[in-house]
Amino acid sequence: MSNNRRRRQSLPTQPETLTIERMSHEGRGVARIDGKIAFVDGALTGETVTATFTSRRSQFDELKLLDVITPSADRVTAPCEAAAICGGCLLQHLKLDGQIALKQQVLIDHLKHTAGLSDFIVIPAMASTSQSYRRKARLAVRYVHKKSDVLVGFREKASTFITDMTRCTTLVPPVGNLIKALRALLLTLDGCRDIPQIEVAVGERSCVPITLLDTVLRVTMTIRHLEPLSDADKQKLRDFSDQHDIEWFLQSGGPNTVTRFWPESDNDQLQYFLPDETGDICISFYPGDFTQVNADINRRMISQAIQLLDLQNDDKVLDLFCGLGNFSLPMARRCASVTGVEGSEDMVARATANAALNALFNTQFFAADLFTEFDSTRWATADYTKLLLDPPRSGAIELVSKIRELLPEVIVYVSCNPSTLARDAAELVKQGYRLTHAGVMDMFPHTGHVESMARFERVK
Repeated sequence: MSNNRRRRQSLPTQPETLTIERMSHEGRGVARIDGKIAFVDGALTGETVTATFTSRRSQFDELKLLDVITPSADRVTAPCEAAAICGGCLLQHLKLDGQIALKQQVLIDHLKHTAGLSDFIVIPAMASTSQSYRRKARLAVRYVHKKSDVLVGFREKASTFITDMTRCTTLVPPVGNLIKALRALLLTLDGCRDIPQIEVAVGERSCVPITLLDTVLRVTMTIRHLEPLSDADKQKLRDFSDQHDIEWFLQSGGPNTVTRFWPESDNDQLQYFLPDETGDICISFYPGDFTQVNADINRRMISQAIQLLDLQNDDKVLDLFCGLGNFSLPMARRCASVTGVEGSEDMVARATANAALNALFNTQFFAADLFTEFDSTRWATADYTKLLLDPPRSGAIELVSKIRELLPEVIVYVSCNPSTLARDAAELVKQGYRLTHAGVMDMFPHTGHVESMARFERVK
C-alpha cells in the first residue's frame, strides 16, 4: 500500500485451460482452478475453454474467454457483431431455449434455497422474439478525441467505455438501425462534447397485433446536453427529425427540465395499447416515465396475471406499485373495483387520467410511500379480495410482513428480482399463504435479467 491506495493487482498472464461445470445465476461459466471457484465470462456448461484472468479475490477468480476448445451444443453465433464486448447483452452466445431454461432454473433455485419452496406448479416460461424488442433505453454518448468520432450505444462489459457500434439488434428497428446515423449527426454538432446521453422511449400510433407493431411505432429521443445548443445545432436536429421520423426532446438538467423540441406540439405524451376482448385499452405516458421495454411480453404478462388472479365480477382488487395503470386498467374491466397505489404523485395523476381516458370509473389511485405508509392510510383500511404486487428490485418485505392487515385471498406477485421474490415468498408463507404457481417471463432476452410471476393463496 502507498498513500492509502491499493496497488494495481498483479494477475497471471498465462491463459488457463478450464472445463465449465455449470452456469452461475448471472450467466457466467463456473469452473475450478485448484479447487477455487472461477467465473468465466462467455463460457457455457460442458465446454473446454481457454481464458485469462481479469481479477483475483480470496473466494473466487474472474476470467474472460479467449477460445472455445470444445463448444457446447447450446452455443450459437451471436446475431450482433458487438456482442463480445457490449454490456447491453451478456448471453447472445447461448441459444434462446438455453437462456430461458437458465432463467427458469435461477428462479427455482432461489425459491428452494431461500424460501424452502419446491411444491408448486412451474408456469411454462414466457418467451417471445429475441431481436428488435427493446423500446426503452439509455444510450451513452461520448466524443473520442483520439478517433475524432462520437460513440453512441451501451457501455462495454464491466467498463465505463462505450461500445463502438453502428447498430443494435435488440432495440426496435427504427432505433437500432439509426445508431450509425446518430453518430454521424452528433459528430457535426458544435456541442458534441457536451452530450453525455440520449434517452429513447417508443410509443404506438394505434392498436395493432404484435406482428404489425413495427409499422406503428413512434420514436422519441431525449438529448441530455450540458451546455445550451447553438442555433445551427438545433437546425440539424430538426432536419434529422424530419428525415428519420423521430421526435426530439431536450434535457438541460434534472428530469424536470425535459421539454419537447421538435416537431412542435402541445402534447408531449406517447401512448401504448393493450388489445383486450372487452375493448382495447390506451395508456398515455411521458418519455421519461417507466414503461415495460418488451411490448409482446407485457401484453402476455398482463393476461397471465389476470388468469392467475381468476377475477370475478365481485372482486375488489388492490394493485400496489401500480405505475401508469398497466395492470390496473385491464383488471378493472373484469372485477368490481381496482385500487392502485404508487409512490409518485405524478404517476398517480397519470394512472387516474388513463382510467378516465378508458372510461374505467371503478378505479381509484393513491400516492403513498409503500415502504413506510401503510396502517393509517385510507386505501389500507379497505377490504380487498385479491392483490397484484409489482415492486422494484428491492422487493416488498415491508408490505408482505403486514399482509394480515389486508388478508387478500389471492396474491399475484410480479418480480424483477428472483432473490427478493424468494425472500418475500418465505415471509408470505409465515403469514399464512401458500405458493401455488411460479415461472419466468423473458422480458429481456440475451441478458441475465429474470422477470417472474408467482401466485399465492391464503391457507384457510
